[in-house]
Amino acid sequence: MDLPTYTPKEAPVPEGDVVIERSSTPQELGPKLNRTAADVVRFLMQLGEMVTATQSLSDEQIELFAEEIGATIRLVNPGEEQEVELQKVLGVEDLFEEDDENAVVRPPIITVMGHVDHGKTKLLDKIRDANVVAGEAGGITQAIGAYQAEKNGRLITFIDTPGHEAFTAMRARGAEATDIVVLVVAADDGVMPQTIEALNHAKASGAPIVVAINKIDREQAQPDRVKQQLSEQGLIPQEWGGDTEMIPVSALTGDGVDDLLETLLLVADVEDLKANPEGRAAGVVLESHLDIGRGPVANILVQRGTLKVGEPLVAGPAWGRVRALINHLGEQVKEAGPSMPVQVLGLNDVADAGDSFVVAPDEKTARSVAEKREHWHRVANLGREAAAPTGARLEDIFEQIQRGDVATLNILLKADTTGSLEALTESLRKLERDEVKLAFVHRAVGGITQQDVQLAATSGATIIGSNVRPARKARELAQ
Repeated sequence: MDLPTYTPKEAPVPEGDVVIERSSTPQELGPKLNRTAADVVRFLMQLGEMVTATQSLSDEQIELFAEEIGATIRLVNPGEEQEVELQKVLGVEDLFEEDDENAVVRPPIITVMGHVDHGKTKLLDKIRDANVVAGEAGGITQAIGAYQAEKNGRLITFIDTPGHEAFTAMRARGAEATDIVVLVVAADDGVMPQTIEALNHAKASGAPIVVAINKIDREQAQPDRVKQQLSEQGLIPQEWGGDTEMIPVSALTGDGVDDLLETLLLVADVEDLKANPEGRAAGVVLESHLDIGRGPVANILVQRGTLKVGEPLVAGPAWGRVRALINHLGEQVKEAGPSMPVQVLGLNDVADAGDSFVVAPDEKTARSVAEKREHWHRVANLGREAAAPTGARLEDIFEQIQRGDVATLNILLKADTTGSLEALTESLRKLERDEVKLAFVHRAVGGITQQDVQLAATSGATIIGSNVRPARKARELAQ
């Protein structure tokens, strides 16, 4: 039989963007647009699509209905709708409105990328005259560090991203919070797989790229070969008619370092980098860890406003009143303005690297937003853990493989920093084979606790810790 022509129910259309979760049902979609579930079902039936009130809709179906009634919508992934609402509570939308009247020139934020052992950290050492390589595992930068240097009376902020391939995720995150990318390539090694990987991240960030051709002091150095290899990747040197600055440097002798800094300042001038130093601060968490003496420590980069000691801060699901701010020299400071990296003490939990942070209007709001975020994270994790397959102990793996079964090894992973946690996760996932699958029961920053041991016992998981120690009671319980 012929279906009746759909006529939209007479009701006001919501003003502004309406946030709609993907895969919403007619029951969920209708009320948000001042309509009923029956209105949505009838409209789609008129288009020849038979749906029920409890059936998940495609993006196209949601957009078609919104267009029909004249509503403007913004589709978000499941769980993001709550985050949008929380950002409204924090006033983040107003915070990031362009305010050119109060904007002032800020230091450029430089991300240093490149292949492992091409001298990124040594180059930074030369710039800031410090040595962070000595205490690192295997000479590889284990956590994102941010430092400030001064040239011609102007500050430059550097973010040192780890070069080892296991830290791909951290490198990608570093590129998102940067104004200029310095791609370090060794003059003797040339372009390597991780060089191309770093270059792709840099291109994706849309930031200008300056190449530092390092190790020119070595006999086997071939800077022209490096330029040729980079031109094949789309980076043409200026002297060859391109638009990419390529500066020969030596992190060992210091040759070319001044030229590199001056080039960075020139590029920054062209980019006309400005930010409003007034009002509530906002930015990004570069790294975080749990310190036995100081509690949760977050290494953050202020992108807007001025962060002051005593202000209520929200960083992802963590919150707290800023107890202390420590700059890259280890000195306590009272405030941090745009482009300044600082360590923050006073949060109630370890923030996730890559989380955005913002100063809340008051402590009550900070606590409320953080608790709601923590709740939604927990709900999402419960769903993932419920779907995790029943695992096997490490001792049983070989037996199952010999029987021809597909074995699943449950892992409980603890690390000292969130960056290392990501790196270990990616490295372990690369070890998966057709006959052996990995399932992460729990991943977190901090020492191995009794609760970890109990969870591992319940789920048949193997505990792996990186640069963390088990508590005495946890060790006894495990035995």
